[in-house]
Amino acid sequence: MTISKDKVVAITYELEVEGQIADRATREKPLEYIHGNHNLLEKFEQNLEGKSAGDGFAFTLTPAEGYGEVDPERIIDLPKDMFKGPDGNYIEEFLRAGARVPLVNSAGQMVPGVVLEVSEATVRMDLNSPMAGKTLHFTGEVVSIREATEKELKEGLHGEYVQSNCHGNCGGCHGEDGSCSDEGDGECCGKGHGDGRCCGKGKGHCHDK
Repeated sequence: MTISKDKVVAITYELEVEGQIADRATREKPLEYIHGNHNLLEKFEQNLEGKSAGDGFAFTLTPAEGYGEVDPERIIDLPKDMFKGPDGNYIEEFLRAGARVPLVNSAGQMVPGVVLEVSEATVRMDLNSPMAGKTLHFTGEVVSIREATEKELKEGLHGEYVQSNCHGNCGGCHGEDGSCSDEGDGECCGKGHGDGRCCGKGKGHCHDK
């Protein structure tokens, strides 16, 4: 069996960015997805098309093939009062440069943001993907391939197609480059595990982008 549309694929991989290993999935905890259902980056899936279990792979994605270039319009200033909790006090863990804060846009989608600067009245945030502008080099191996069940095709591998608002914004990897899940799943190789976990922290903050 080879990788083609609607196959459930499990892979191991290492992601190298700027000479450093940014993320990995192991045989003990592989990345699983349904091929051809837009769960991962298009070019990522294209590079796996036709491979069999046991095949290795190595390929590089340019920023255009990955997460694009850094968009200055996705660097925004938000009112500092948005970072208050139910008790009316500021959530101090979010009010520091480098803090990762899950935001919710006007469409109800979770968008990971990084705090750049905190002033007296506003918080400047970068809503670009942490992998924007990066060249991504992947190496790994195909662990297994099987047919997806009718239930998986209808509901998603992890039930993501029936969950509300949150799917499609988490990363496809297990790294720490995003704020989408309880486990810190990032955005390094795709649009998500598709398991809808990006609302798991329950700390989403709304913004109008």
